[in-house]
Amino acid sequence: MKYTHLGRTGVRVSRICLGCMSYGTPEWRPWVHDAEASAPFFKRAIEAGINFFDTADMYSLGVSEEVTGRWLREYGNLDELVIGTKVFFPMSDRPNMGGLSRKHIQQACEDSLRRLGVETIDLYQIHRLDPDTPMEEMMAALDHLVTQGKVRYIGASSMFAWQFQRLLSMSERNGWARFVTMQNHYNLVYREEEREMMPLCEEEGIGVTPWSPLARGMLAGTRSKLGDSSTSRSSSDGLDQILYDQPSDWDVVDAVKKVAVDRGEPPARIALAWLLSKPAVTAPIVGATKLKHLDDAIAAAEIELSAEEVAILEAPYRAHPVRGMEAPRTSAK
Repeated sequence: MKYTHLGRTGVRVSRICLGCMSYGTPEWRPWVHDAEASAPFFKRAIEAGINFFDTADMYSLGVSEEVTGRWLREYGNLDELVIGTKVFFPMSDRPNMGGLSRKHIQQACEDSLRRLGVETIDLYQIHRLDPDTPMEEMMAALDHLVTQGKVRYIGASSMFAWQFQRLLSMSERNGWARFVTMQNHYNLVYREEEREMMPLCEEEGIGVTPWSPLARGMLAGTRSKLGDSSTSRSSSDGLDQILYDQPSDWDVVDAVKKVAVDRGEPPARIALAWLLSKPAVTAPIVGATKLKHLDDAIAAAEIELSAEEVAILEAPYRAHPVRGMEAPRTSAK
């Protein structure tokens, strides 16, 4: 496994981050593995050298953090691992159970620490921006967690570049902890982040950890057409039909398949290798419900694409409406 620094920090992380949304309880989503079924994925990841893991409090409404913490303590050395979790989406429909108020951030952090079974969260990320909380309140609350030693680093997720720049500037003016990562929606099918967010992150030394790097499985070759809901996740997730609905999206999938056939590699490896070739990308967040998914991600870190292959992969892309920044004010159930 190859390693790199987490943004401009001194922390070293694997080029692949295992996303833990798939591990928790199937009562939350039918494609989610329970604790026992999740164990082989953590064991395989650690054996392969992956030391970067990402979850969120709202995944399985807290159970994902419990499962993640349990197996990382069982199979790994916590001193070597980098564990990230996230806060924002509501854990119930009751008051103060979501958002980014000082009250909820502090409460959610304590709950995540307990569920993960750790004393400090390595990377604490805001899952989206909260339109109802002043940015200053949110940033001061996150800085307080770092000062207390409950959080080592803070990260952000999908937002507009001007918003992210404003938050970075606010940290510098006030001497607060600064975001070190951006977890955004970025893959071969959706490249609108290249207009502003990616150049900003590269200039500011922010580590990019893209979510949905395989476009909800489209780039892995698991679908036969746009809107195909034949897989367990696509039939219940629904986000793929919202995020990827343009005819040109399938042209990109065909380009990935062409390069994959010429290379003799699975499409997923090619799509991930493309992401890993981008200067600001630290580690794509890869979800795996089959061990083969994890093996493909591990192998992708060793693939280097030629300039000609990159050109073939990028040529079919057409501009999209901005997608993936929505922050619904509903329960995570």
